Formats: sequence, C-alpha cells, structure tokens
Amino acid sequence: MEYLSLFRMPTPMKITGRSSSITNAFINSIIPIVRPSAEEVRQALEVLGMTPETFQCAYCGGGVSEWDHLRPLVKEKKPTGYISEIHNLVPSCGKCNQSKGNKEWRAWMLSTAKLSPTARGIRDIPERIRRLEAYESYRTPTKMDFSEIVGSDVWTQHQNNLERVQALMRESQTLATQINIEIANAYKAL
Repeated sequence: MEYLSLFRMPTPMKITGRSSSITNAFINSIIPIVRPSAEEVRQALEVLGMTPETFQCAYCGGGVSEWDHLRPLVKEKKPTGYISEIHNLVPSCGKCNQSKGNKEWRAWMLSTAKLSPTARGIRDIPERIRRLEAYESYRTPTKMDFSEIVGSDVWTQHQNNLERVQALMRESQTLATQINIEIANAYKAL
C-alpha cells in the first residue's frame, strides 16, 4: 500500500463557511424552549408508537441521540416562527437530524439525500411516515410572529446585528486569505 494513500490533509477552514451557523445562532438564541412534562413526553411517544423500551429515532428506528425539530426553526435564513416545544420535536438519531437539516420531513425521508431513511434502505418508511403524520395532527405546534411581538424597531436591530456580523466575517475572510498567501509564500521561500 502506498503511504500517501493513507494521508489526508485537513480541510481548509473559511471564516465565511460558518455563516449559516451564525444565522442559526442569531435565530435560535431568541426562540423559547418550553420543557415538556413527563405526561407530555409519554403522550408524544404514544402517538409515535413508542414506549421507553422501544424508544428510537422516529425517522429511521436507530438509537436516539437528540430530539429534532419536525418543522424547522430556520428557513431561507429567516425564523419560521416555530419554537422548541414537544409538539414540534421528535426523537432522532444524529444521522437523521444532520441529514434532514431544515428540509420538510416527509420529502426528506423519501429523498435520496445522504443519510436519509430512503438512502439508507430503511424498510418501514411508510409506517414511520404514518406515525409522523399522526404526530403532526395530534397537536399543532406554536407558531409566533417574532417581529410583531418585539416590535419592528427591535426586530430590525437584531437583523442588522446579524448582517454586521456576517459582513465582518466576509471582511475577515478577505484579510485571512491575504495573510494565508503571504505565509504560504514565506514557507516556499524557506
């Protein structure tokens, strides 16, 4: 075996590559988190066809590592108005949560997106979809108009702060690229 085939360079980082993480942080930081009662969790699992003994990812049946927002909190870099509450959360594995992202859950489950249940060959997808549909109609999640609640001035200030941070990230990336080129040239000159 050739030694170079065993080696992999680290992926170069870009400051601007974290733009969606910053947008999500700005939105998630304002969204309330409503802790469910034990009874609400029991009811949610019952609608999903689960018990504590059969607790599993609602999308694929794998082990649960987190609860995923069935309806995304962020869409097209804007808040959807949904909050973090049991009526908008389902048990999920990390693979499904990361793959689904902010996509509509049903379309994603049936898609060939990397790590979607369909792409992984999960056999009982129609049954899982039926349970998730029952969960959706079990109790409508809260949807709020954040701008209306805090007022347009405060909302605009929050959005402007996000844009200022992202503009600074773009400016910083330009400078970082220049610095990187100068350091690489200095290395070549050694």
